[in-house]
Amino acid sequence: MGARTKVQLAADRRTIEVRRALGAELRRNREDQGLRQRSVSVEAGIDRAHLSRIESGGVASLASLSRVAASLGGELSIRFHPGTGSRLRDHIQSAIVDALLRDLDPRWKRFLEVSVYRPVRGVIDLVLHDPTSRHVVAIEVHSEIRRLEQLLRWTREKRDALSSAEMWGFASADGLPSISGLLVLRSTPTTRALVERHAATFDTSYPARAALAWASLAGPVPWPGSGLIWASVRDGRATILDRPPRGVAFGR
Repeated sequence: MGARTKVQLAADRRTIEVRRALGAELRRNREDQGLRQRSVSVEAGIDRAHLSRIESGGVASLASLSRVAASLGGELSIRFHPGTGSRLRDHIQSAIVDALLRDLDPRWKRFLEVSVYRPVRGVIDLVLHDPTSRHVVAIEVHSEIRRLEQLLRWTREKRDALSSAEMWGFASADGLPSISGLLVLRSTPTTRALVERHAATFDTSYPARAALAWASLAGPVPWPGSGLIWASVRDGRATILDRPPRGVAFGR
């Protein structure tokens, strides 16, 4: 097995934290009721040594945890707390990010896969920082859009949480920067039709002209604010377009 990914390491750390917190809670509840480990373990049908390990944050099955909880007169509850989208990236998104990084003007400081934590948890594909103008651009890259409303909400929430990212200390060292967003879309018949159909919505979220946004990323042009630019992908290789693709009026 290869080295663990950042996602795996973070999840494993969280697992240890949850086990320890749950074990401590079970122990406190048992002690508050004046119960001995032996009596609880007999009621739950598990070995007393195993109960001791559970209370110390050791590994235990859901069945064992549920039995201990029931023996204490409670019940075990487990749920998934959604964040702002998966960290998983397909090869097309990766190709688009590579193309974007190749063509960036040197003034932009780059931060890949920036994790944010408060008030929401999520990962921003790429964050750029221009120290001179004190602009920060949170970039989301998508090869397709399944739910437009969800994408816009997630993007906004992650952008608002940027101050919780580790890179924020660098970006705010000389004063609070202005934050805007950039959506990079793969040009396909589906994405082009979606943008044209919801042009008013996109204009509210990404009002800057595509040509100006790309000119600022690739050269010494002032950043125009939140915008949408396009990428063409052929044979696995991506190219960033300097203007909207043919048939798309939005952003021209």
